[in-house]
Amino acid sequence: MEEPEQKQPFLKRMQEKWGLTSIFQVVLILIVFALTGMTVVWVRPVIFDLLGIQNANGWIKTVSYLVLVFPLYQGLLLFYGFVFGQFNFFWEKEKKLAKAVMRLFDRS
Repeated sequence: MEEPEQKQPFLKRMQEKWGLTSIFQVVLILIVFALTGMTVVWVRPVIFDLLGIQNANGWIKTVSYLVLVFPLYQGLLLFYGFVFGQFNFFWEKEKKLAKAVMRLFDRS
């Protein structure tokens, strides 16, 4: 009878997926994602209030989010990544994202 395959713990899977050197690095990266998300949740209503679009229809809010909040999120990832010593990890992810977005607009 075969033994069932043991499933790796979540942090170990993330370490391998992201090519990181330690579980501690995974934890730092997860902290960066959490802080970035919490900051955006706190800042978005302030930005929308300042621009007077808090009560706008869904289409305007969606476009505004993509134009204003999405780049802010990317910048905050780099900022918190720097603070927690993980800038290179996030910088590499940002470059991949930028290439993917540019391919969407490539007309060749």
